[in-house]
Amino acid sequence: GVARAAIDAGASIVNDVSGLRRDPALARVVAERGAGLVLMHSRGTPKTMAGDAVYGDLVADVVTEISSSVRAAEAAGVAAEQIVVDPGVGFAKRPAHSYGVLARLPEIAAALGRPLLVGPSRKSFMRGALNDRPAVERDWGTAAAVAASVLAGAHVVRVHAVREMVQVTRVAEEIRRQNVER
Repeated sequence: GVARAAIDAGASIVNDVSGLRRDPALARVVAERGAGLVLMHSRGTPKTMAGDAVYGDLVADVVTEISSSVRAAEAAGVAAEQIVVDPGVGFAKRPAHSYGVLARLPEIAAALGRPLLVGPSRKSFMRGALNDRPAVERDWGTAAAVAASVLAGAHVVRVHAVREMVQVTRVAEEIRRQNVER
């Protein structure tokens, strides 16, 4: 109901942090309304996801689980070109998992064949590297994660400090463009 109302009020993208696991009917609403759909990788609920952060093969598990979400969306009528995937940095992932996802974004992107959204902004996985700084003091760490994400092929980044991260993104995109043009 919330997604339907939001789309009817002008929203054009629905971001599902559960990858359709909590509300599979959401895909039908998106398909009926022709909205975009972001499918994020996560496990469990906010209360249980820390315990669900166990992976045999991080990339293979993330890819398999997001692929399942993509198939469910497409089966409900969501067109492939409407779907963006988010590997879920910080969701059901310990810090090493989040860094691992960021380091291996090209593999994830290649395996999924969908545009990538990455949301590293101020996330707690950075605490260890940043001497336990509070979230509002993690923008420089976020800048590093945003640059790495864009260089690795992310199409969209979700951030708090928008003005500053636009600069980071533009420079990282130019670096990536130079690498592609060689």
